[in-house]
Amino acid sequence: MTADTASQTSRRPSFQRLFLREPVTLVASLLLLAVILSALLAPYLGLPNPAEGSLIDRLQPPGTAGHILGTDELGRDMLSRLVWGGRVSLVVGFAAVGFAALLGVTLGILSGYLAGRFDFWVQRLIDVLMAFPYILLALIVVAILGPGLVNTMVAIAIAGIPYYVRIARGSALALRESEFVTAAQAAGAPTWRILVRHVLSNSLSPIVVAATLDVGFMIMAAAGMSFLGLGAQPPISEWGVMLSDGRQYLRVAPWVSLLPGLMIFLVVLTLNLLGDRLRDMLDPRTLGR
Repeated sequence: MTADTASQTSRRPSFQRLFLREPVTLVASLLLLAVILSALLAPYLGLPNPAEGSLIDRLQPPGTAGHILGTDELGRDMLSRLVWGGRVSLVVGFAAVGFAALLGVTLGILSGYLAGRFDFWVQRLIDVLMAFPYILLALIVVAILGPGLVNTMVAIAIAGIPYYVRIARGSALALRESEFVTAAQAAGAPTWRILVRHVLSNSLSPIVVAATLDVGFMIMAAAGMSFLGLGAQPPISEWGVMLSDGRQYLRVAPWVSLLPGLMIFLVVLTLNLLGDRLRDMLDPRTLGR
């Protein structure tokens, strides 16, 4: 058995212990998996059309025959709208994080590795973006692009780019003077190869953890924009839209707002728990404990 194989073997139980040590993390994983699977399989679950309802069945409480979670103000099935709304919210959250991470990590690594004037101007741009509060910056972008689901996704992604630029730049600055990068430069390796194989690959741990935690924040931001009427527009089923529609009926039918609010809370909580556990798993100081 080689030293590398022995090292990997000794680390594997540590990963298992770190994940199973807290049953809450396992429950969070299963809950998030259930939400994702229900969203992916929504067209095949035999649920009623989330955009169609009946005024005869409006504001039926949870437990009503044929509507296990009740109906909303237009008689639309709440379970169907929650499942389809999760489909929209999860896509927006993950897509916004992917877009922000792609641009932010690219700029951050180039800025940290190349340094000089390129780093100076990139950081001044990031300083300008960070001068605005996150939601205000997203509102400005939506005001320019116009309301809509895609525009909201682009807006919150743009507002999230500085987050990834700073993380990637910090890693690149720490790695650009390392021995293996210096050796690759001395061997005549092209810059793009050094950036991808040595800098990016060794910066993935903090980036992955940051992205995991950021998905929940993006989902909340998108729901907030939809609640204000700037994101997804009715009759699209989206958790923020459902919260906005139900706020007029909090006294007579609180479930119309409480159910989508509970879904947002649970998904964000599970993502934060998994992000914390993933950080522990990827932290070399915890391996072997």
